[in-house]
Amino acid sequence: MTIKKSKFVQSLSAFREFPGQGLPEIAMVGKSNVGKSSLINSMTGNSKLARTSAEPGKTRLVNLYLINEAFFLVDLPGYGFAKAPKQEKQKWAEMIEGYLKASQNLRRVFQLVDLRHAPTEDDQLMVEYLRHYEIPFTVVATKADKLSKAQRGRSIPVICRTLAVQPWEVMVYSSKDGTGKEQLLELIEGELGSKNQE
Repeated sequence: MTIKKSKFVQSLSAFREFPGQGLPEIAMVGKSNVGKSSLINSMTGNSKLARTSAEPGKTRLVNLYLINEAFFLVDLPGYGFAKAPKQEKQKWAEMIEGYLKASQNLRRVFQLVDLRHAPTEDDQLMVEYLRHYEIPFTVVATKADKLSKAQRGRSIPVICRTLAVQPWEVMVYSSKDGTGKEQLLELIEGELGSKNQE
């Protein structure tokens, strides 16, 4: 798949109708500062599409991006931002859960984790939630450029053990050098294509 068109559509504070609704949706979820916005910009080849920040907790709404006029990328609020007030954290959790429960067009969730660190308790809870509601997901290990191949090789088994996934179910990604981009786009293309054939 080649992404030729990408545009920001809308931010939602709670799941509701939005322009273009009905197209397939691919959602991104992960802890604050895991690199969701950077991945979206890297994947679409549009560095200004999603706002990135060195400061965690910047994605505070459900952000919708229309890709190739064919599907939506949905950037969900980051979780696990320690400095956020409890009330704010609760609001983000409700937004994430509200979207995941209500979307009729969600095809797959990309569960982002930082390849440099073991997945957090919040990451484990998120994966358990996705399994419980039988939402298809793929673990995407970000920031791969910050580790050597040997270090990556040691990090992946930790992710697999913590999240109870197989090594081939973990996709390694770098927004800096493009590692994993082609694989990720192929996965999305397959997901969209398989549903179209049903």
